[in-house]
Amino acid sequence: MHIRPGQAEDSPAIAALLTELGYPVTATAVTPRLERQLVHPDAVLLVAVDQEAVVGLISLHFVPQLALPGDFCRISYLCVAPASRGRGVGAALEAAAWNLAQERGCDRLEVHCHSRRTLAHRFYHRQGYTESPKYLVKPVEPSGLGDFKPTPS
Repeated sequence: MHIRPGQAEDSPAIAALLTELGYPVTATAVTPRLERQLVHPDAVLLVAVDQEAVVGLISLHFVPQLALPGDFCRISYLCVAPASRGRGVGAALEAAAWNLAQERGCDRLEVHCHSRRTLAHRFYHRQGYTESPKYLVKPVEPSGLGDFKPTPS
């Protein structure tokens, strides 16, 4: 298994992983979003590849800070294919994210993870994350989050 930057050609595998994570999406819908992310200077998408197949992904966003000396790196999505879980794929993706955050002078990695994702919480705690209370959200679109209802995992 190795980690590499994501590519537009990975859209079908990325769509399948996002669907597994509870965000049902098609490769057709993911492709333009992926292409936009791939050229954004403060966004990185890494994929884990095993025997030519994408088996995991981590999407990162680097956010400048005004009050503190280091920027921070936010994990937006981290997913490993069910058949590859428990084999160190998630840990390898998270370690690659940590290395990138360190290279970019970040003072922390952060992730927002819904309270229902208890297995993900255990993973993040094993990786050294601590809980930071209270996450608030306000929809920008009049429809809020639309019909989106993430599935539990």
